[in-house]
Parts: sequence; C-alpha cells; structure tokens
Amino acid sequence: MSIAVILVALLLVFLAFRFIAGVVKFGVILLIIGAAFYFLSQGGM
Repeated sequence: MSIAVILVALLLVFLAFRFIAGVVKFGVILLIIGAAFYFLSQGGM
C-alpha cells in the first residue's frame, strides 16, 4: 500500500503545480509530502 500512498502524493503534487500559484504551492507540496510520510510511518492505509 505504500506505493499507492506515494502515487497519490505525486498526483496531488502534480495538481498543486497546475492549479496553485506562488508560495502557497510550495506549502501545499510540503504538506502533501509530510502527510505521505506520516501514512508510511503509521504502516500505510
């Protein structure tokens, strides 16, 4: 399941790059990456 979490995170990062501009984009990307690592550290979904 960790691969699925990583793929979802990458998809969300791609969408963030397309639809969110400026500094907010990087904040959202960091949040998504942090959430992905949180799920991975908890053993996945």
